[in-house]
Amino acid sequence: MRVGIATDHGGFGLKEELVAHLREAGHEVVDFGAHGLNPGDDYPDFVIPLARAVAAGTVDRGVAVCGSGVGASVCANKIPGTRAGLIHDHFSARQGVEDDHMNVICMGGRTIGPLVAWDLVETFLGAEFSQEQRHLRRLGKVAALEPEVISDGRGAGITARTT
Repeated sequence: MRVGIATDHGGFGLKEELVAHLREAGHEVVDFGAHGLNPGDDYPDFVIPLARAVAAGTVDRGVAVCGSGVGASVCANKIPGTRAGLIHDHFSARQGVEDDHMNVICMGGRTIGPLVAWDLVETFLGAEFSQEQRHLRRLGKVAALEPEVISDGRGAGITARTT
């Protein structure tokens, strides 16, 4: 799977560990940064390009990390076609994909340990969207809130491009 990952200084150490695990597991990793520990950096500078890549389909799924995971989640969800969730447990990592077609997992580098984070990422990447009618219906209602998104009939959504 082609997995994008992004962080700011608050999740830099965790991101580096997750990148190593992802590569070891055979995933292709697209690292959107940060590429160095800079206490003055801002998570939107890294999370926005990741979320856009997920929405565009240039990466299959995304992992966003900041200090708490909250800012990364709020930021990623501003990009039409991105469905990000702040995840701390296995049930939500799986169910978020199966029912809600979550395509970005968000975590806090200051709130979760690296082994638990890796377990959650593995669960997230191993889950598949169920495409059950009730979930498609619900996702259609959510997608209708995004004026730039056209439903693709599977609950995903395609970002409308204007030139």
